[in-house]
Amino acid sequence: MIVERAYAHVYDPDPDAWPWTVPCVRQFLAEGLRFRAPVTFLVGENGSGKSTLVEALAEGFGLDSYGGSADWKYATSRGKSVLGERVRFDAAPRGRRMIGSRAARKGFFLRAETALDALERESLDPDSRSHGEGFLAAFREKFVVPGLYVLDEPEAALSFSSCLELLGHIDQLVTSGGQVVCATHSPLLTALPGADIVQVGAGGMDRVRWADLELVDHWRRYLADPQAYLRHIVD
Repeated sequence: MIVERAYAHVYDPDPDAWPWTVPCVRQFLAEGLRFRAPVTFLVGENGSGKSTLVEALAEGFGLDSYGGSADWKYATSRGKSVLGERVRFDAAPRGRRMIGSRAARKGFFLRAETALDALERESLDPDSRSHGEGFLAAFREKFVVPGLYVLDEPEAALSFSSCLELLGHIDQLVTSGGQVVCATHSPLLTALPGADIVQVGAGGMDRVRWADLELVDHWRRYLADPQAYLRHIVD
C-alpha cells in the first residue's frame, strides 16, 4: 500500500455549487476515504461522481489531471480541480517518501477521454496501434514500479480478453508493492480477488461485495434474458 487514507478540508463549501452537490464528494469531505486493500474499485452510474473523485485523488497525489505518469507535471494548461487541489493523504509506511518528495513519486493516471494524448506524450506512439493496444502498451510499460495508479474507466477501449490482461497487470503491480484506484463500469474488473469495492450513488459511498453490485445484477439479468430489457427500448 502507498496511501492508507485520502481526505480534504474545505471551509464552508457552498452546498449549491458543484462539486459539493455530489453526494460522494460531500461524504468524502465529511469522512475521507480509507483504503482497505491494494486495489480499490469505485463503481456507479454516469454522473454519480466516481470520475470526479478519482481525478481529484490523482491530482492530490501530484499526477497530471490530463493523464500520464508522475514524471509529467501539468503538461497541459489545465490546472487542478477545486477538489483535487485540496486532497491530502495519510501515507502507508512504503508511501511516506513518495508523499514527501516529488522526485520519489511514482504512478500513472489513465483517463479514457485523454488517454491518446497522454500516451503520445509518454512516447507510446498510440497512432501506430489500435485504441485498445495503446492502453495495453501503457499497462505493459508504465505499470511496473510501485506507486499509485489511478484509472478512470480503463475498460472503455478494451475487449474481454484485454480486460483480463489488464487484471493480470494489476495483480503483478500490487504484488510488487503498488496500489490501484479505479473507477469502472466493468463487472469483469471488479471481480478481482481481494479488491475493495466502493459503490457510489445518490446515498454517497458504500462498500459492497461483488455479488451484490447493482451492475453485476443487471448484467446477469440482461445476459439471461436480453429481451426483458430490450422490449422497453427497441420497437
